[in-house]
Amino acid sequence: MNMMTTPVKSTKGLEGVVAAETRISDVKGDIGELIYCGYNINELAGRVSFEETVFLLHENRLPNAVELAALKATLASHRELPEGVIEILRKLPKNTPPMHAIRTGISALGCFDPDVDESSTDTQKKSEEAKHKSIRLIAQIPIITACFHRIRRGKEIIPSLPSLGEAANFLYLLNESVPSTEMERTMDLCYVLHADHGMNASTFSARVTIATLSDIYSAVTTAIGSLKGPLHGGANEGVIRMLKEIGSIEKVDGWVAEALAHKKKIMGIGHRVYKTLDPRAPHLKAMANELSAKLGEPKWIQMSERIAHIMLTEKGLNANVDFYSATVYYSMGISLDLFTPIFAIARTAGWTAHVVEQLLDNRLIRPQSVYTGPVGLKVTPIELR
Repeated sequence: MNMMTTPVKSTKGLEGVVAAETRISDVKGDIGELIYCGYNINELAGRVSFEETVFLLHENRLPNAVELAALKATLASHRELPEGVIEILRKLPKNTPPMHAIRTGISALGCFDPDVDESSTDTQKKSEEAKHKSIRLIAQIPIITACFHRIRRGKEIIPSLPSLGEAANFLYLLNESVPSTEMERTMDLCYVLHADHGMNASTFSARVTIATLSDIYSAVTTAIGSLKGPLHGGANEGVIRMLKEIGSIEKVDGWVAEALAHKKKIMGIGHRVYKTLDPRAPHLKAMANELSAKLGEPKWIQMSERIAHIMLTEKGLNANVDFYSATVYYSMGISLDLFTPIFAIARTAGWTAHVVEQLLDNRLIRPQSVYTGPVGLKVTPIELR
C-alpha cells in the first residue's frame, strides 16, 4: 500500500517563520519600531544607561537607584580575566581579526569556569546558572576585546577602573585615558541601541545552541560566530570601507550610480525586517552630525547623507543603524575592525537574556528540511565506477 505524504513547504531563510515567543524585544518592521520589554527605543535612547538596559532585558523592568548601583558594582567586580585566557590571547597571531579573538576568548572562559554543569538536564537549574553567568559575560567581553587590542598593538594590559561605567571603562582600556563625558555618552548610546533586536541571526543561533542544554559560553560563542558575518554585524565595517573607496562628496553620485548598475550591494542601506526607517538610525545620525561638527571633519557624514538620500529617492530604501554607527565609531577614532566587536559587546546583553528565557520554557529547536536530491540510486561496484 502506497503511503501518501504531505509535501513540506520550505521558507528560504526562515522568513516569516515564528521560532519562539519572547518578552525581551519586538521588531515592528512594517512601522519601524523597536521595543525593549514594552519600552519604545525612542523612549530609552538618551534617557537610560546601558546598565539600566541590561537590567531591563534580564528583569523585564527598569531598576531603581539601589538596584542599578548594585548591578554596576557587580559588573565592575567581574572585569578581571583568568590569567589562562589572557595567555591564550597573547599567543594568537597579531593579525588575528578581533572577532576571531573574542570568539576564542569567550569559549576559553568556559574552560576556566569550574561551575559549568555539562550533564544536568534540569532547565530550572540551567536557567539560574545562566542568569548568574550572564552578568559576568557582559562584564568580560569588553575586557577581552580591549586586552586583545592592546596586545596586538604591543601595549601592556591595564586594569579597569571600578569607578567607571561599562562604556567609559571600555574606552579607557582602549586609549589609557578616561574618556570625555561626550565620548562616554556616545558609546553608551551605541550600546543601548544595539543591546537587542528580536530574533536576529545571532540571537537565534544562541537560542538553538542553549536549547540543546549546552552551556552559556557555547551559546554566546555561537552567537559571535554568526554576528561576525558581513550580512549581520560586519556590515558597519563595510560602510566605512565604502566611504573610503568613494573618497569625497563629489564622487558619491557617480559611484552609487555605477554600483546600482552593476547590482552591487550598498552597505548599511535597507534592512531584512524594517520596511521603513530603522528607528535606531536617527539617533546615531544625530550623534554622527554632532561629532563631525566638533571634530571638524564633516565629509564622512556628508557622504553618508548623500548616499542615504539617493537610495531613498531612487530605491525607496532607508539607511539602517549600521550606516550611521560606522561614522560615529570612525569619528571617535576607533579602529575599523573593532566596529563589530562593539556590536558584540552590546548585544551580549540581549543574547544572554534570550539564553535564560529559552531555558525557562525549553524545547529542542529542530526544524525540518525539504530533500531535493535524487532517489532510488543503486551502488555500482567500486571496480566499475
